[in-house]
Amino acid sequence: MKIGIVCYPTHGGSGVVATELGKQLAKRGHEIHFFSYQVPFRLDKYYTNIFFHEVQVPTYPVLKYPPYSFSLVSKIAEVSKKEGLDIIHVHYAVPHSVCGNLARDMLKRETDQAPVVVTTLHGTDITLVGNHPSFFPITKYSMEDSNSLTCVSNKLQHETYDIFGIEQPISTIYNFIDYEEYRPGNNNRQMRKELAPNGEKILLHISNFRAVKRVEDVIQTFAKVQEQVSTKLLMVGDGPDKTKAEQLARELGLEDEIIFMGKQDQIKNILDISDLFILPSERESFGLVALEAMAFRIPVIATQVGGIPEVVSEGETGYLLPVGDIDGMAEKTLKILLDESLSTSLGNNARNRVINKFSVEQVIPQYEQLYQKTLGRV
Repeated sequence: MKIGIVCYPTHGGSGVVATELGKQLAKRGHEIHFFSYQVPFRLDKYYTNIFFHEVQVPTYPVLKYPPYSFSLVSKIAEVSKKEGLDIIHVHYAVPHSVCGNLARDMLKRETDQAPVVVTTLHGTDITLVGNHPSFFPITKYSMEDSNSLTCVSNKLQHETYDIFGIEQPISTIYNFIDYEEYRPGNNNRQMRKELAPNGEKILLHISNFRAVKRVEDVIQTFAKVQEQVSTKLLMVGDGPDKTKAEQLARELGLEDEIIFMGKQDQIKNILDISDLFILPSERESFGLVALEAMAFRIPVIATQVGGIPEVVSEGETGYLLPVGDIDGMAEKTLKILLDESLSTSLGNNARNRVINKFSVEQVIPQYEQLYQKTLGRV
């Protein structure tokens, strides 16, 4: 099949999943065409069967905001007509679903071979952006006008039905990772020695430092753990709440024990030296970064919200706590750090869960089957 993929190119989960999906589909012989305003950061080398189409936005004095959506529609239509794309798979409802549907409808006036549109919902496009009164009508319309809908967790599926009241079926297809690429055991001893020179345990948090991620809860939890176990905390990412997190670390006298690493394109080495992952989010539709940690046999402490309980198995691959339960998160963290056999067991279970439920082999065929069904070939 010839498949167009529309996504944001940045570090967010939707862009990562879309890019990795395209790479895996290309490995299986499909021709993939990416559309975005810059090359997705995970598309970091040449890949056979993958093409990138940059969406260039013209500037014009009368337009206060550059019309990216219009340029995207034109680019999708242009490439679809030239290359004969079968599928336009858009990630994130607003504005990508609207753009994909409009490009398809434009082509329908010219040809009987217009592509079908598959829309994948990732979370905030439904619960935050799409739910805003100014976007609600167009978000609902774009979903109902898509040929097929998917979402990344059962929880998000139920939320979408509840919020928008649509009747169109929504398929849950989980996020995935290539566990062969996320393989523990590189034994990067030098990196670990530099970050934890006295043999400290290493706790890890990765996010975009938005309010919904509750990064201050990570630091408060770490402070309680630090009272009993010598540890280091790695904070990976950047965003609006980073300054507040750094200030809190100073106020607690932990600025030497907490390392703010900023954005990191390649997190595998960091995951490989970490002992425990903390994800105290207020809202998560899936929690891709928790899945990446689990592939490295890292137990996860997270909140029991959104799709996280579908990823992290309570008591088997880590522990789930209510939002804001800092004492509980600290207690479970200490329980893991002080019991090596428990840590090993949770870590092994975590990687096995990734392999058995969230692997490329488990998930990519689900997308292929959905494409064939949407095209009316099955």
